[in-house]
Amino acid sequence: MKKTLVLGLLAGASLTLSVTSCKNPDYKNMDENVVVKPLPPIPAAADTTGGKPDPNVPREINAVNATEDIKNMQPQM
Repeated sequence: MKKTLVLGLLAGASLTLSVTSCKNPDYKNMDENVVVKPLPPIPAAADTTGGKPDPNVPREINAVNATEDIKNMQPQM
């Protein structure tokens, strides 16, 4: 009897908390606060004629490239 009472109270409390947490009185006004900006234009494709590499291609993330990038960020003395 005590176990069912405890489970009932626990279920009731969780249901009450879930219902009150989902209540949002401002859900209708949320669309008015949204600022819509157009996306930036897509950059033009790089000219790869003559065997030049495309500068817009991201490099692979690995230890060697990360070390080179860190070395390039360091001030030269």
